[in-house]
Amino acid sequence: MLLTTKSKALSFGILASLFFASTFVLNRIMAVSGGGWQWSSALRFVWMLPILLLIVIIRGNLKQLLIEMKRNLGQWLLWSTLGFGIFYALLTFGASYGPSWLVAGTFEFTIIAGMFIGHFMQRKENRQPFSKATLFFSCIIFLGILVMQISEAKSTPLSTILLGTIPVLIAAIAYPVGNRKMMALTKGSLDTYQRTLGMTLASMPFWIILMFFGYQEHGLPDESQLLQTLLIALFSGVIATLLFFKGTELVQHDHKGLAAVEATQAMEVIFTLIGEIIILQTAFPNNLAISGILLVVIGMYLHSKNH
Repeated sequence: MLLTTKSKALSFGILASLFFASTFVLNRIMAVSGGGWQWSSALRFVWMLPILLLIVIIRGNLKQLLIEMKRNLGQWLLWSTLGFGIFYALLTFGASYGPSWLVAGTFEFTIIAGMFIGHFMQRKENRQPFSKATLFFSCIIFLGILVMQISEAKSTPLSTILLGTIPVLIAAIAYPVGNRKMMALTKGSLDTYQRTLGMTLASMPFWIILMFFGYQEHGLPDESQLLQTLLIALFSGVIATLLFFKGTELVQHDHKGLAAVEATQAMEVIFTLIGEIIILQTAFPNNLAISGILLVVIGMYLHSKNH
């Protein structure tokens, strides 16, 4: 049976969420072992750069990318810094203050954020009102996030909860804004590899500044942090990002389809929870936390079925 374009896009999204989940688990491992969050953030993109550069050069598409970037350099710098830089720095910072499943669960706010951002990025005359079902399913996801936070608040100081939650919520908004703005800017003229490389290149000034602060606070990263950030770069930065961007590109002219692909990222919570229990041998979340996780996943599933 042949897959429809939307089914392919959703499959890419779910597969991407599996590889994205490695980010949350590995970032938590580095945070627990005392690795500076600045290095954890920046090194992922430093590792990604030569890998993606090699892919684009082999495919013979580097010159076209550089011409595109030169044409709108300011826009590339702005949206790449937001969509890659601000997004990932805040996500890694949040990993210092909570278990990886909680960070992953909170990040699913990106599903709701992406839907509203896509809506308001459309021309007024093309905007369609949100269906009651879409808003209801988004509320289920948001309720799930709140329930998870409440479960964690029982054993964690409020200041720690806020430090682990607010940056992740901002990251959840920054990622779809950067992604959608870059799609609008390039208008399909670049392939997934080119766009990912271009955004990695354009976010480099941000990462260089962050590495300077990381050196001031923690010195140079150790071997384990170098290895773990390399794994994140491969699994999440290259494989997951390319899969996710491919999925969003397949349905880029269908804002409901885009919302459904973004909704597949709720699967990250399940994959992250399994990974944390197996690798970090952490305790299984309490019943309240599991209820929150299930609400997020159910909301994601209903979103994808509705679209």
